[in-house]
Amino acid sequence: MTKRGLIQGELGGLLERGLSRRAFLAFCGAMTALLALPPRYVPRVAAAVSGAPKIPLIWLRGSGCGGDGEALLRTTGPGAVSLLLESLSVDYLEILMASAGEAASDLRAATIAAAPNGYLAVIEGAISNADDGYRHTVGGRPFRDVAREVSAGASGVIAVGSCAFDGGLAAAGGGSIGAGGVGEVVAGRPFISLPGCPVNAANLAATIVHFLTFGELPPADGRGRPLFAYGSLIHNQCERRPHFEFGEFVEDWGDEGAQKGWCLYKMGCKGPEAYANCPTVRYDEGASWPIGSGQVCIACTMPGFWDSMGPAFRRLPPLAPFLPWLTADVAGQVIVGGTAGLAVAHGTASIVRAGVRRRRAARARLAEEAPETAPVAPPVAEPEAPPVVAPTEPAPEGTPVEFEPETAELEPPAEPELEAPEPVPPPDSEDA
Repeated sequence: MTKRGLIQGELGGLLERGLSRRAFLAFCGAMTALLALPPRYVPRVAAAVSGAPKIPLIWLRGSGCGGDGEALLRTTGPGAVSLLLESLSVDYLEILMASAGEAASDLRAATIAAAPNGYLAVIEGAISNADDGYRHTVGGRPFRDVAREVSAGASGVIAVGSCAFDGGLAAAGGGSIGAGGVGEVVAGRPFISLPGCPVNAANLAATIVHFLTFGELPPADGRGRPLFAYGSLIHNQCERRPHFEFGEFVEDWGDEGAQKGWCLYKMGCKGPEAYANCPTVRYDEGASWPIGSGQVCIACTMPGFWDSMGPAFRRLPPLAPFLPWLTADVAGQVIVGGTAGLAVAHGTASIVRAGVRRRRAARARLAEEAPETAPVAPPVAEPEAPPVVAPTEPAPEGTPVEFEPETAELEPPAEPELEAPEPVPPPDSEDA
């Protein structure tokens, strides 16, 4: 069977709905890029998504508006939703089930019992803790207990939406249900949070694709948010960032700056303090996002944003209360200038260090190339030149000439070595 036939056989349901092989491979390429993986991983992602056995999925809804499930199901075209519905076995999702009441509870219990190798648990909405959890019940049981039971046997738990992240709106000031995040009921299981109001369906799809490809959830930050989706500051990726740098701000809704698409910082945009990939991934199949449509960012991916970042149209407070003039725009200009200065200083220091390294390398190279010779005697000091005597006028005739002794001590002349006389033989007795 050809590769095309293999993919068609495994994804026949998608192909019948209009998802072509090219669209499938495009989806796998988009997921690979979204997960910040090299392009060479596209075939691996495609093989994992198309060939992996279907993993059971249990989707629970806690205290919230239900917008996260709606955001996933209302995406256009046979894209992420269709692919996930074909790749996963969605056994429990209340907004898609015909079962209700005890029948739904029995179905959930049967799914847990039938998946000894684990399943994926997706939970949206907050966890209610007030009155021992009885402010929110499912089938007569506190939702907190149901979420804890489902999480205990899951291969991975994914909290979707701001309410599941840390309680969201239900945990804001004035709330009465003791709302908290899903992380409070997950103990010892792989866990990750996808905050947002609502969650971006593309981030959820990429998280599940990562699980299908590598058998684990993607790397996350200290708050459990995946780095690929929440590792960058919105302000740094915003298409209106150049207007921020040039001091071009919207001063009032509908003014000239608003019509020209200038920066919304003065209108209360929280982009300089929010982390998410909204500017690059966007919503509605990449069509737009809040700032792109002329709305401010409310930092819905940040902890406790309803209280810490609200009201939505309030301008961010000064960075330092004792310096009210030090706002994010001023700090940005200072940082840009300081960064440029540091770059110049760093470049100068690098040139100096490079010159020093070149000279050291040259000396080392010359030392290696020099032939080995006997030690050279120290140079002999040249004799000092005799002092210059100024010329004197000749003495008149008849004047005795006096000679001054030389101040320098003269070495005595070397005595000549005398050869020893040859011995004279004694006279013969006859001569005597």
